Amino acid sequence: MSEKKRDTNDPGRNTGVATKVRPKTKRPSMYRVLLLNDDYTPMEFVVAILQQVFNKSSEDATRIMLHVHQNGVGVCGVYTYEVAETKVVQVVDAARRAQHPLQCTMEKV
Repeated sequence: MSEKKRDTNDPGRNTGVATKVRPKTKRPSMYRVLLLNDDYTPMEFVVAILQQVFNKSSEDATRIMLHVHQNGVGVCGVYTYEVAETKVVQVVDAARRAQHPLQCTMEKV
């Protein structure tokens, strides 16, 4: 018996469509930036920090500052890791330059 050669251009041959497989990208983890209350940092300084670093309006900054003052801690915003880390450093640096003990931290949402 002889083998029959298959024509590679045979239209009956199974063909597939080449597709690019895109890797699934997941959303970055988000982090809350928190201000911690202390008995020494002036309220006006905290409001100024919230306006300058977190771009809060005067009303929002005052509301957050009062929340921190009354509850001991308050959320300034939720950001990706790099942005949150940068904002924490900006707050702590500004507080140190002004000789205030204001603390700022971040936590994963």
